[in-house]
Amino acid sequence: MSRHAQRSNAPVKSLVFVVVAFILIASAGFTLIRWNRNSDNMTIALHSGSEVTVGLDSTAPKSLDIRTTPGKELDQTLLGNVYETLIGRDENNRLVPSIAKSWKVSKDGLDYTFTLNNDMRFANGNALDSTDVVYSLQQIIQNNFVGAQDLSDLKTVKNPDTSTVQITLNNPNPRLLRALSSRAGIVYDANSNTNYAKQTCGSGPFTVRSFDPGSSIVLARNSMYWKDQAASSQITIRHYSDADALHAALNSREIQLAVLRPSDSPQPFKESKNVTVAKGLTTSKVVLALNNNADSIFSDSHARKAVRYIIDNKKIAQNQPNAASALSGPISPLEPGYDDLSELFPHNLTEGQNDISYFSPSYIGTITLLVPNEYASLGQQVADQLKNTRLNPVVQVVDDQMFAQRIAAGDYKMAITSMGGFNDTGAFANGAFGYQNGQAQQDYRKALASTNDVDYQTNLRAYSKTVSADAASAWLYTESSMVATKDNVTGYPENMTDELLPLHNIRLK
Repeated sequence: MSRHAQRSNAPVKSLVFVVVAFILIASAGFTLIRWNRNSDNMTIALHSGSEVTVGLDSTAPKSLDIRTTPGKELDQTLLGNVYETLIGRDENNRLVPSIAKSWKVSKDGLDYTFTLNNDMRFANGNALDSTDVVYSLQQIIQNNFVGAQDLSDLKTVKNPDTSTVQITLNNPNPRLLRALSSRAGIVYDANSNTNYAKQTCGSGPFTVRSFDPGSSIVLARNSMYWKDQAASSQITIRHYSDADALHAALNSREIQLAVLRPSDSPQPFKESKNVTVAKGLTTSKVVLALNNNADSIFSDSHARKAVRYIIDNKKIAQNQPNAASALSGPISPLEPGYDDLSELFPHNLTEGQNDISYFSPSYIGTITLLVPNEYASLGQQVADQLKNTRLNPVVQVVDDQMFAQRIAAGDYKMAITSMGGFNDTGAFANGAFGYQNGQAQQDYRKALASTNDVDYQTNLRAYSKTVSADAASAWLYTESSMVATKDNVTGYPENMTDELLPLHNIRLK
């Protein structure tokens, strides 16, 4: 008898997860009540369908353990493909149903009720229900898995029946739903004994057929998937050291689909025959960071505003092949709370030169523009726009390690960097690049205290405007999400492929 059948005839056993109490008593031998379940006997059936090989310009993971291994590489390959989350995200970064088909939030923002889909299964055949959701949240918090910090406000988690999960918070957290669409929301089989470093046991449309650490991952269609089957029977993910190697692999037909980094130039791919390059949006932002520390000229808002007026970010975005659009504040178009703030500092060279003229050349001193290798050409373009002013920066191109060291030490005046990710929105309320602004901190705290998404986004827009109006830095553009394909590939995503790479619909024509 299957576990699903056993459970349907048994009385419902509910679990209550008291977060604070669990953490305190875990060392005393807390035992989770579980239903009996079948052992892991994974059966993979390859049905008819195409087989596609996908290449990524990324570092190949050495472990499959998405619970403990940081980095976007496992997110791209496993999130949404092998492992599913309580709530999903589409390629426009909007929240959508996933394991939970619907949810409700109380007016005070403290109580969340999730209604799960019926008849869900893991790849090993075990049924997926509310017990697995409670178990997964427990494990993430107890073991401090990647994403645990996003669940810090949880007070209790309950499952009154097999299709309902109730979460109560200590404080409102308007980012909780988005957290549950990331690693913090992955639902694991509570009865699986999987060696997660080498194997997987998820509920997604694929399962891992084979794993070559540091090289490739082969995904096979999950015949037990509870929704529509994947379009391809097998997808092989291969990793390449740089865009040149990725380009060569596509031209040699070693791969049929190439996923570029946002910082890669698409030009070589565009010049190849029978290759289509699709550009979408990302949440990655390229920023001209201004050192706000006391010993820097940019601790003065006049100097920061001068840079904002002098820099023509629309022209920069037009000239950079990996740019999606010019950016005018700390939030990109795909993120909650986005607002077009371009009217605050329209390009005005005269206004900028007037602002910088308040400072004597001796006070300004030497302005260093620190640039990582991948943005070398962009650094020169920025320097060219500033060279006829008193700022006239000296460009210093360094490797990633040196760049990180010097940013941490504050050894720069300007720096070109990228920002992105779930938690980077509030960076300028938390001292990014030495920036301090009491109003920005207050605006951001108000946003985090919001009890609903409408107020959250309204308050984020206020925060974004405060930070941009004070010229905390000079935002240049949002980077593009880029994929290059042979003409016979269809069903691939275009947006956010540097974060999420849904493979469900990819197939050969």
